[in-house]
Amino acid sequence: MQTAERKLLSLLMPEGLLEYFQIQEVDQVENQLHIYLDELNISPAGYDNSKLESKGFMPSTEISDFPIRGQKVILHIRRRRWTVLDTGEIITRDWNLVREGTGMTTEFGLFLKKIFG
Repeated sequence: MQTAERKLLSLLMPEGLLEYFQIQEVDQVENQLHIYLDELNISPAGYDNSKLESKGFMPSTEISDFPIRGQKVILHIRRRRWTVLDTGEIITRDWNLVREGTGMTTEFGLFLKKIFG
């Protein structure tokens, strides 16, 4: 994604979202804007040295966000899941840990906490 486009999108989306998710599709239906996001294939904290294999995504979660130009915004977020090849364990990113362990903003951390608990 080009710098200007990314900057514009980062101003419209919850702060920090584009560091962990990629926009897959945007649909405009009547007065609603549906934005579909998939979690990037970045190893979760604590698994940097493990061999992981992406096993697709968990079911999509729908979240209402701030309106854009008078249109209701609905984010459709799919979290990624991985298999640890050595153990067979299925893992997902711990969003509470991400919030505490990185420079993620409080707004984005609270946004993710609202979604995933």
